[in-house]
Amino acid sequence: MTPTDFARAVTGFLTQYLAAQRNVSPNTIKAYRDTFTLVLQYCRDELGLPPERVTLARIDASFVLQFLNHLETGRACCAATRNHRLAVIRSFFRYVQVEYPERILQCQQILSIPQQRHTRCEVEYLSVEDLLTILAQPNLSTRAGRRDAVLLTVLYDTGARVQELIDLPVRDVRLEAPAQVRLTGKGRKTRVIPLMPATVALIDEYKREHGMDRPERLDCPLFSNRQGRRLSRSGIRHILMRHVESARTTRPTLPARITPHTLRHTKAMHILQAGNPLTTVQAILGHTDLRTSEIYARADMEMKRTALEKAVSSKTSMSTRSWLKDKGLLEWLRSL
Repeated sequence: MTPTDFARAVTGFLTQYLAAQRNVSPNTIKAYRDTFTLVLQYCRDELGLPPERVTLARIDASFVLQFLNHLETGRACCAATRNHRLAVIRSFFRYVQVEYPERILQCQQILSIPQQRHTRCEVEYLSVEDLLTILAQPNLSTRAGRRDAVLLTVLYDTGARVQELIDLPVRDVRLEAPAQVRLTGKGRKTRVIPLMPATVALIDEYKREHGMDRPERLDCPLFSNRQGRRLSRSGIRHILMRHVESARTTRPTLPARITPHTLRHTKAMHILQAGNPLTTVQAILGHTDLRTSEIYARADMEMKRTALEKAVSSKTSMSTRSWLKDKGLLEWLRSL
């Protein structure tokens, strides 16, 4: 059976354009792949169109809008998920308009589909007391507990994404001065994060206990499970949640929803609350665009409250009482 132009375009997009030209991570490619899987399932289940018969001509702007509406109504996806699927489709058709210039009008009609407006969720982060309570939960008398303590400390101290921590090899952790860790994030971009002395001591003891100070272990993952394999995203989430639930027994006021990404948000908020500029948050978290880091400044209600308190307590040339005493001014204001 002759492959359709859609099949050839998707194959080229995933295996050549994303992997070779843009050099994106395997996880990004999987996320893009999942969108095409949903498109093909929609064609098969809702339109009665077998995947092997889907062509580029069929995937027009009207189809894309119907598919996005199906995500909301049929799969109960939120606006953020809808926008993510649309972003993948847009990226694909930017590629298609170059590879199939005769379809440039169709591609531009799809590219003009706007994202759906939605209310952004507030950034969830932990107070210093909440964080310390969670970090104190691992049982340091056991091998697994000591691993968990180091893992959670590194996750917070570096502000790493979960996948960055999973992919972190021993060779990318430097404990000699200046102590630092090299993280590889989205788009295979790397950044170097300094390590605090307490974290350095924890990692040093952990490496010696697990025999990671030998040269032949340099390419091994820094954190692994009991079978010696690389931890998974769900594995790290399970480790965190186990200690969060333990912490709730002594601190029931912990936020209801805590994920590994919460520690990344927490690091960013603590950096800002310490008086550092947004550019520091951008450098440590690895944000390409400074606007991405601005969500932490908007979310930091404590900083806003402090600023308001300073404004109220500061001496001004005209206080509220002086306004009330100036009857001429009040009469003038009423006349407006």
